[in-house]
Amino acid sequence: MSELTLTVMRLGFLAVLWLFVIVAVQVIRSDLFGTRVTQRPVARRPEPQPAQAPPQSRRGAPPPRGGRQRRGAPTKLVVTEGSLAGTTVALQGQTITLGRAHDSTIVLDDDYASGRHARIYPDRDGQWIVEDLGSTNGTYLDRGRLTTPVPIPLGAPIRIGKTVIELRK
Repeated sequence: MSELTLTVMRLGFLAVLWLFVIVAVQVIRSDLFGTRVTQRPVARRPEPQPAQAPPQSRRGAPPPRGGRQRRGAPTKLVVTEGSLAGTTVALQGQTITLGRAHDSTIVLDDDYASGRHARIYPDRDGQWIVEDLGSTNGTYLDRGRLTTPVPIPLGAPIRIGKTVIELRK
């Protein structure tokens, strides 16, 4: 084997070794310090002006969602305990996902939360439902562990690890 080939193989091995060390240090660093939680601003939509005549919808299409909410319906989701205490998310009829994943609506920096832990969504009657998404440590509603999607009463605590969330007016 020529000296040039041996030198190239040594440098290649050295480069792979350094790449392994750098990746190992990054993994250890993320385990020690956790992931960075960034607050995403919630865009508010302007309130629609009441029209003189209702718009004609396509035949067979469901009526548009997000009209007037029923009286006494929750309007916001509030984090009451945990690292995100005081965070408020306006309920606008969209599904809210909770977990450690960066694309979650509420990103939880909690060792007991899964990547995709739970979701909160409205049903057809305007009631909000909480569903555990197969998390390891579970989602609790009023101290009971969720096994199926359950309607959320106003002010009932939803616990995911150290984080507690409530629906409020």
